[in-house]
Amino acid sequence: MKQLHIFFHELHSFLILWITQALSTLGSSMTSFALIIWSYQQQGSALNTALLSVCSYVPYIMMSIFAGALSDRWDKKATMLASDSFAAMCTIITLFLLQTGRLEIWHLYCLNALSGLMNTIQQPAADVTVSLLIPKKHYQKASGMRSFSNSLINILTPVIAAALLSLFQIQAVIIFDLVTFGIAFISLLFFVRIPQAIPRQEKREPVFRSAKTGLRYLKQNRGILDLILFLAAINFTASVYNAAFPAMLLSKENGGETALGIVNSATGIALLLGSIAASVLPAPKSRVRVICNTLLFSMSTENFLLAFGNSVPVWCIGAILGWTCIPVMNANMDVLLRGHVPLPMQGRVFSTRNTLQFFTIPIGYFTGGILVDKVFEPLMASQPQNSLPSILFGTGKGSGAAFLFCLLAVVGIVTCLLFRKDPHIWKLEQ
Repeated sequence: MKQLHIFFHELHSFLILWITQALSTLGSSMTSFALIIWSYQQQGSALNTALLSVCSYVPYIMMSIFAGALSDRWDKKATMLASDSFAAMCTIITLFLLQTGRLEIWHLYCLNALSGLMNTIQQPAADVTVSLLIPKKHYQKASGMRSFSNSLINILTPVIAAALLSLFQIQAVIIFDLVTFGIAFISLLFFVRIPQAIPRQEKREPVFRSAKTGLRYLKQNRGILDLILFLAAINFTASVYNAAFPAMLLSKENGGETALGIVNSATGIALLLGSIAASVLPAPKSRVRVICNTLLFSMSTENFLLAFGNSVPVWCIGAILGWTCIPVMNANMDVLLRGHVPLPMQGRVFSTRNTLQFFTIPIGYFTGGILVDKVFEPLMASQPQNSLPSILFGTGKGSGAAFLFCLLAVVGIVTCLLFRKDPHIWKLEQ
């Protein structure tokens, strides 16, 4: 009991920040979920829907390398408050356009791009804030707790959003988002004290020189750089998957909005179980081995079941197998980075990491949308009903996305096996 009291005392500010930010993230995720459904119903195109994510990620990636330098210079609380407020303003504009019947898909592209730009500045500030608020001995527990909240968000997002959409309209989802933002804003403003990260004089370093410092650090630490590039390759495959996933489930004969919500909830349950495991498991002998093996298992299970399955239960099993290990991987990756990168450097290095690790995501979304709409769906539509592809992946709309999932499984497995042989990654264990 005494240890529990000490734990809560040491993590008091982090716990407030964690809970309220998770609540705000739930609201934002529900809005994104509802707008994806709205977009697909309006356009019927995987590419147009995927472009919502592309517009969010492109400014995030292009500006991340400079945002980290600014984050190291600026006050962390003020940065997070300003960024979140701007994102909330974009949400208010979306609500206004909906209410007046003027909302179009290009409006969402522009608003997502602006929100992504603000997230560019907010993310490195939030990452460094976590390091400032918790002792090093609690890094893995904190990472597991953050994965736990993300898992709950994945479970609750489709459930609550679907309930509000069926009982009311999309406007109710957006209002819920704004209420949760208000709670998080007030909590951060009045109840969370964030200590200074670095001395004042170091904050005067020019932005471009600070950005170069992050790049130079990664160049001199090849193990961390290669691990980031490994995740970049995995992110490409995962974002192609994310572009094809709603298109397949909303189009398949046994799919629809309900099926999409159920499988998303199964994903959330899997992430929840993995987060609990990440929080309670002891430190492994080899964090690099855990990262490589968990990703290999995820890539070699879910995509195949999505490709060959044709029912909600099979898709749910795939989601559980594919996502249970991801929080464990994230926790070990998080501990490796926080343990190797000096605290005064983390804003610059983490933002450089964001650019290198996530630049493949918009490419993957765009590629996935094109492959579904222009390649695999037309290919499957041209197949005779008794052909081998039709037998394996089904017929009708959504079968092309299923074919794509099969290829993604192969690409993911090959990627994992190639990076397992990288000697620089294994040197991190030393």
